[in-house]
Amino acid sequence: MDRDTNGYRNRLEEELTREQQSGKPIAAVIGLGSMGMGMAMSLLRQGWDVVGCDVSTDALGRLANAGGRTARTPAEAASGAGVVLCVVVNAAQTETVLFGEGGVFETIAPRSVFISSATMAPTDAKRLASRLAEKDVFYLDAPISGGAAKAADGNLTVMASGSPDAFEKAEVALQAIAGKVYRLGDAVGVGASVKMINQHLAGIHIAAACEAITLASKLGLDLPTVYEVITASAGNSWMFENRVPHILEGNYTPLSSVEIFVKDLGILQDMARAERYPAPIAAAALQMYLATSGAGMGRDDDASVARTYAALSGAVLPPVIAPGSKKED
Repeated sequence: MDRDTNGYRNRLEEELTREQQSGKPIAAVIGLGSMGMGMAMSLLRQGWDVVGCDVSTDALGRLANAGGRTARTPAEAASGAGVVLCVVVNAAQTETVLFGEGGVFETIAPRSVFISSATMAPTDAKRLASRLAEKDVFYLDAPISGGAAKAADGNLTVMASGSPDAFEKAEVALQAIAGKVYRLGDAVGVGASVKMINQHLAGIHIAAACEAITLASKLGLDLPTVYEVITASAGNSWMFENRVPHILEGNYTPLSSVEIFVKDLGILQDMARAERYPAPIAAAALQMYLATSGAGMGRDDDASVARTYAALSGAVLPPVIAPGSKKED
């Protein structure tokens, strides 16, 4: 579904009548990293009462300064919320948010919707949804794509699957955070599978971009010129265009870390193996992320794969000016 401004406002008014206590529809956002914070801010701009929960006091302070409310635990955040968005890293963290001590399951009301945006295997999504169904809570399998900038603009792509009831309950919130929502089916797990295909390609494209630009350096080519030529040519990819500037600047402050693709391409390999499906290109890319992580760059930007190629080959890249770690979803 594309954003429909008039339709959005009508549905928002409907939600307002359902949640008279605060005068606004209430959404809990669990996980206020770069993606979750953007989603929370988008909801605030669209008139929601947003309650955030995160381990970072800085993130909570930022949300509070923007007009949101904060909670100490997921259970506290979910209390009274008709929509709970979970924007953490993986299935294990999602399970803790739901069923750990102080978890969402303690307080979430029946007929509420839990929107799960972590990248995970479809089997994990199905397992979590089954447990929530015991309390008559809807589970929307809704991984996201677009990065921090699109999250901040409310222009994410959402790859969602779940019951018609789950979509109906989540629709107004999805309109607030997304420019495009793909409704992929009624079965939980389809959204997770489509996200893994996206991650399959993204991980390969980043590794290929790093391999190519580092080879260009080894050949003695002028890297800014190579970047200009390739981005105007058939060999370009969104990842080449987006990640190579990090390499040219020597800035490896993470927008998406190496460890994200250690995780995601690992999940992809498990899924492919279960289907007896060969995925050798993804496997080769995974090895480069593993090598980069093993060299101590796991929490640096995923363009750091270029640094591993340079170390292996003797190629010289622009000097590193900003390695380091930053919290992300």
